[in-house]
This record gives sequence, C-alpha cells and structure tokens, in this order.
Amino acid sequence: MNPVKHRFRYLVVFLGLACLTSILSNYIIINFTFICMKDDPTGVEIGENGTMHNRYDYSVAEKSAIVWAVAVGTILGTGPINYSYVRYGARIPFFIAGIVSAIATILTPIGAYLGLPYLLALRFAQGLAYSADFAAIGIVCVRWAPLAQTGLFISILTSFSPAATVMTNAASGWVSKQDLNKYHTTIILLFFPIQLCKSEFGWQSAFYAHGAVGFVIFAAWLYFYNDDPQYSKKVSAKELTTIQADKTQAHIERDSFVPYWEICKNRVILTVWINSFFEMTTLILLLTYSPIYFRKVLDFSVIETGMLISLSAVAHMPAKLVSGWLSDRQFLSERIRMWFFNTSSVGLAGFMCVGLAFVPATWKYTSVVLFSIVYTLMGTNCGGFYKCGTFAARFVVFLSVFVPVNVTDNAGKYFLVRVGKF
Repeated sequence: MNPVKHRFRYLVVFLGLACLTSILSNYIIINFTFICMKDDPTGVEIGENGTMHNRYDYSVAEKSAIVWAVAVGTILGTGPINYSYVRYGARIPFFIAGIVSAIATILTPIGAYLGLPYLLALRFAQGLAYSADFAAIGIVCVRWAPLAQTGLFISILTSFSPAATVMTNAASGWVSKQDLNKYHTTIILLFFPIQLCKSEFGWQSAFYAHGAVGFVIFAAWLYFYNDDPQYSKKVSAKELTTIQADKTQAHIERDSFVPYWEICKNRVILTVWINSFFEMTTLILLLTYSPIYFRKVLDFSVIETGMLISLSAVAHMPAKLVSGWLSDRQFLSERIRMWFFNTSSVGLAGFMCVGLAFVPATWKYTSVVLFSIVYTLMGTNCGGFYKCGTFAARFVVFLSVFVPVNVTDNAGKYFLVRVGKF
C-alpha cells in the first residue's frame, strides 16, 4: 500500500499552499522590481526637447494605477469566480486562474515596454486570478480537512502571504560582490538563491521565472487535486475515514445551492467580513508598499530591503502554524479560542501599527522589529475570523482593497489607519 494514500490530505494542503503562493507572488513581484526597473538602461527615452526619461520609472500616480488595476480585477472577479467554485468545484476554476496568472506574469515585461495601458490590462488579469485565492482556501478546508484539523489546515493555507513574500524577494533579489563581502554567504544563499533583479538577465527574468513556476505548480494541481476525496483513487479507505470523521452527509455531499441572502444577513458572517476586510487591507498595504517603505523611507539598500522583508515574513509563519495547532486543541471553548486569536491578529496588530507610525525614520531597526511584530500577530488570524467563517458557513469569501499612497511622504499616517480596525 502506498503510504501517501494514508496521508494524501497533507499533499493536497501543501499543494494548495504552493498554488496560492504562486498567484500572490505573481502579482506582488512588481512591488520589488519597481526598485530595479527605473535603472534599466533599455528603458531610456529622449523626448522632443532633448530630456531623458526612463519608461520604467513610474510616477506615484502611475504606480497607484498599477496597484488599483489588480484591485479592480479582484473585486470584479470575486462574484464569477465564487459562482464557478459552487457550480464546478475548485479543481478547474482554480487551475484556470493559475494559468491566467502565469501568462499575465510572463507577458508583464512586454506590457511594460509597450506602455502603461497594456501593463494595466495585464495587472487587471492578475486581479481576476487573485480573486480565486480565498474561496479556494474555503473549498480545500471544507473538502479535505478533518474537523479536528480545521485550524491546522487554515494556518497552512493562509501562510501563502508570507510564503509569497519570501519567494518573491528571494527570486527578485540581486547579490553583488560587495554584498557577498558585507553579508554572510549562508544568509545570501538562503534568501537570494536566484540573482535576477539586477543580474545580467535583467528584472524581466524575475517575471519569466515566476510565470514558469506557476505553470508547473498548477499542472500538479490539475493532476493531484479532486474536489471529492471519496472519488479520488489516490486516497485510501483509512484516509477517507479520517477526513470525513464527524462530518454530516450534507457536509460531504455537494450542494450547488448557496443561500446568499441568508449569509449576507447573518451577524456572524458580517462580523467575519468586517474583520477580514480590515485585516486584509493592512496586509495588502504591507505587501504592496513594504519594499518602497524599507528602501525609500528607512533607507536600506536593495539587498537589505529584500533580506529584511523576507525575514519579517519568515517570522510570521511559525506564529501562524502554532496558532493553527493551538486553535484545534480543546483547552478552552471554541468561542474563547476564536476571541483570543482574533483579538491578537486584528486588535493587537492595530496597536503595533500605531507604534510604527510614531517611530522616527532614523530608528530604522526599531521600525523593522515593529514591522515584524505586526506581521507575526497577523499570523494568528487562522484561529480567529478565518476559522469562525469556516465553521459558520463552510464557505468563505473575502474582499481585499488596495490603498494608493505616496509612501515617502505619508507612510506613518497610513499605519495609523490600522488602529481603527479592531
């Protein structure tokens, strides 16, 4: 007997994590490459009056438009994507979303060269693909997670944000001879295995590498994943019993009917939406603007920016996994555990954002520590509103919003917004 068949749910959950990470990495990679793109000599143009301008050196307004294009795609894609999940399951719709994301990523350098409208169209496609992420988490948990491991599965799947941050900064980073002399070689090799952004291959190769990896990951998703464990030949009878333990027949069997209006009126679901809305707003702010904040405000080098952001993201992951494991333990009532983890991920993280807003830019390592604490506290969300939403509805949809901001002038002010979210 193949031992994988007795633990196939773990292959599914980590494959799901890889897919979620790929889509998010594809869309946030440009946040790091902004730093490199403006110095690309191939983008230099000479205007009619003889002035030189780099077509890849985007203004604040243009960068905001590039970010908002993803937001518009995410908002408009949420309804159709979730309808397709209800009707067809996650296997094919999520695969299509992943392929769209990979294609848009590979075409991004061409779009950037052709002009802003073409780049915005590709970013819109990235947003459509990203809208598939959160419902996929709900589907995988409902279908494949034993009730006793719901928190653990949520913690693993929702680790895609820090995982994408590490992957993106690692793949986009550049290591020079001076950096090798300045930093320990082991650290360099750990966080920057692919030296792309300012290497001889150019920043474009970071997009090509991400897109290629996306094709491979989603091909594996199509091959291994099935929405119904009971119909998968890769799952043993013992494994199926573990997955379906204590689940009702209605939970196990598919039902295409979704009571949308009743869900929208449910106070628990509304509370979950409010908490997730504000928490995800902050997360998107951090993912989108942290490279610029570290580089322009805190004045770290490119190599330091990538390394410190990656380290902050790595600190987030143990907290998420531990909180997911603890949320499944029966040491307190389920409700009290959800209160505790939700207060930690939304409330305490908000107070840390207030502290970060008042730290002077010259105290840059203090800012890094507080940034890491915010990231770590937000990692406990898997035991809070994520788990509450899964328990209450067995199907979760989250909307993410994007905040355009001139981070150089207003970084501190926008961290203050976070305190009002608890």
